[in-house]
Amino acid sequence: MQLRSSNIDKLDDEVFDALVIGGGVNGAVAAAALAGTGVRVALVERGDFAGSTSMHSSNLVWGGIKYMESRDFALVRKLCKSRNHLIKSYPSTVQEIRFLTTISRGFRYHPRYLWAGSWLYWLIGNGFTRIPRFLTPASIKQSEAIIDIDDAVGGFEYSDAYLHDNDARFVFNFVRGALNYGAVAVNYVESLGARRENGLWVTRVRDVIDGRELEVRSRVLINAAGPWVDTHNALTGQQTDHRHVYSKGVHLIVPRLTDSRRVLAFFADDGRLFFVIPMGQRTCIGTTDTRVENPEVGVTRDDVRFVLDNINKRLNLAKPLDSGDIIATRCGVRPLAVRASGGGDRDFLQLSRKHAIDVSAGDAHLSIFGGKLTDCLNVGAEVIDLVRRLGVAVPHPRHRWYGEAPDEVRREFLHQAGLMQLDAMTSPQASEPLSTRLWRRYGTHALDMLEEIREDPRQAEVLIEGTEYLRCELRQAQRREMVTRLEDFLRRRSKIALVVPEETMRRSPGLKEACGILFGDRAEERFAEYFRDSRVEQDATTQERGADTPVHSESLKW
Repeated sequence: MQLRSSNIDKLDDEVFDALVIGGGVNGAVAAAALAGTGVRVALVERGDFAGSTSMHSSNLVWGGIKYMESRDFALVRKLCKSRNHLIKSYPSTVQEIRFLTTISRGFRYHPRYLWAGSWLYWLIGNGFTRIPRFLTPASIKQSEAIIDIDDAVGGFEYSDAYLHDNDARFVFNFVRGALNYGAVAVNYVESLGARRENGLWVTRVRDVIDGRELEVRSRVLINAAGPWVDTHNALTGQQTDHRHVYSKGVHLIVPRLTDSRRVLAFFADDGRLFFVIPMGQRTCIGTTDTRVENPEVGVTRDDVRFVLDNINKRLNLAKPLDSGDIIATRCGVRPLAVRASGGGDRDFLQLSRKHAIDVSAGDAHLSIFGGKLTDCLNVGAEVIDLVRRLGVAVPHPRHRWYGEAPDEVRREFLHQAGLMQLDAMTSPQASEPLSTRLWRRYGTHALDMLEEIREDPRQAEVLIEGTEYLRCELRQAQRREMVTRLEDFLRRRSKIALVVPEETMRRSPGLKEACGILFGDRAEERFAEYFRDSRVEQDATTQERGADTPVHSESLKW
């Protein structure tokens, strides 16, 4: 908590060049981009970083193949270039993965037509990934025995990318990068609105944890509040060219359905792409696409039925999946940018996830609408350019503010890890060597963890049963990752809450020890708070779903 407290104290100490409202992917990359190029920036988030839309994605980084059907080739080209750039910039985290798509009889397109489209998709993406291939029903079955091919007429395989850990961790690392460059970033601090005063923005903020209020002064105000951009603009009197409409998406996490390292793709009953996504020892299935009127959403009985019905129709399982197989759910909204004067009435499923940034030059205000993980680096670059146009000096505009550490740093880390035989300490149940995992998650900070392990080999032991998290990782989280509540660690700095059943976590002695590391004297309070809040969510979800077995539900909260 020391890092968070010191950052709160800094908020009213100076005039910032820019204040960012919102710590999702748009706010995180805006802060990282500005701080990395020398702009003095602060960021406040009223929940935890990546605590809303940014933690409810499919964990996929893709070039927008769905937009091929609407012939939005310019958007596909842009997203493919963004995907390729992320793969090159984050080779340990963003990795190519194959998508095997099965086409059923009666679908609106023949599989060979879609296969040809996948070649065009590959070409639009500069041939950066492995080439597509056509699949007969027999070759589908040979590649993935779990797929039911009774109604299949063919399919194709192509490549996109996925996040090796999870979306929230990826987003938090941008926040961590901003902090490394000297930004002030704080979670659980909400904006109460802002006013213009003597050429500056004066934003009233409140510490959600203790109720303390203070004022933050900045030359530019950046509204990156995700689904709540329109709400915050109402607080500051902003009129914009865009607004949001909302699409609810639900994923279910179930035990691992296949050992393959590929995504299985189908067209669901509503015509939307539907995925079976590998998640370590688990599988993520979904998603839904339901228009909703506001960002406050939860999992319903119809959502669960839709996902389970679609997956059971398309896979040959020894036993059909039911609600008792669900380990966790993910439920969030996609904020879709449309023109304020209209645009929300067009075919809802055809609305794209492209972003828009509205600028009010007269009062130095930016509003970021829409967006997705794939396009995040473009958002950061655009924010730098727009802030400079608003008169803020950008001392180091060419500095590369994103990406993994240089190869020589990685080689030094691997050399030190090899000398101390780090990989020999890897747990037999682990999915990968320790050196690979620590570098991917922590980059240059992983060198500090090697020193801890050299001083005390127990720091390389798995602390929480059923996970791969080490004692030294908990110490890292306590010092550098602003973990304020237990959910921050279990769900966003890690994905433990998505893959470990709640009752297993509750009984874990290792989790109790982890709470001691993270929260010190408040460990028992934070432990009880997490499971109390989780039970309230479960009861509400179970009542809504009419399910017999409650599951851990991850829904949006502000």
